Amino acid sequence: MDRLKHTRSRLAVGTTLTREELMHLALIASENRAAAALSRAYPGGREAFVAAMNRKARALGMENTHFVDGTGLSSGNRSTAADLVKLVDTAYRYPLIRKISTTGNYDVLLDGKQVRHLAFVNTNQLTRREDWAIGVSKTGYINEAGHCLVMQAEIAQQKVIIVLLDSWGKLSRIGDANRIRKWLEMNLPGKFADRSGKTSV
Repeated sequence: MDRLKHTRSRLAVGTTLTREELMHLALIASENRAAAALSRAYPGGREAFVAAMNRKARALGMENTHFVDGTGLSSGNRSTAADLVKLVDTAYRYPLIRKISTTGNYDVLLDGKQVRHLAFVNTNQLTRREDWAIGVSKTGYINEAGHCLVMQAEIAQQKVIIVLLDSWGKLSRIGDANRIRKWLEMNLPGKFADRSGKTSV
């Protein structure tokens, strides 16, 4: 139960799902109850989960990042655009994260008094558009941070990492991503690439 931001969930308390299903719901639909369940089920519980997150951040050189919870709901979680570039770049190396985070729609089967399905859609609508080649995607929102979007995509024959923080609204971050792509496509391919062949915006 989210007693911090009082967000709602379509998953009833007591729902039993596999870790894979919870991963899908957390990464695709930003389902906070799923993320909370994953952190609780981690060996050692939530505290160990958060400690592992912070160890990973340090290992990745995310010097200005600190996590206090596994859902992202706390304003005590801190990071920067430069650190999030490192996180997205690392996430892209995991095939399962690439596959799940770019899935446009996902159905989960719930067993209750009657068997029913719950349909979830990706909070990044660009994952459902064929004209985008997205490798990794994640949205986020709390009042303090605003509407955020991080993703890796191929634009103008370059692998680009886009980090958008504190957009005005849900659609603003999508519009900004489209404008960035259009701007890059109008310039010479490779003009903004570093020696590794990666481009960051």
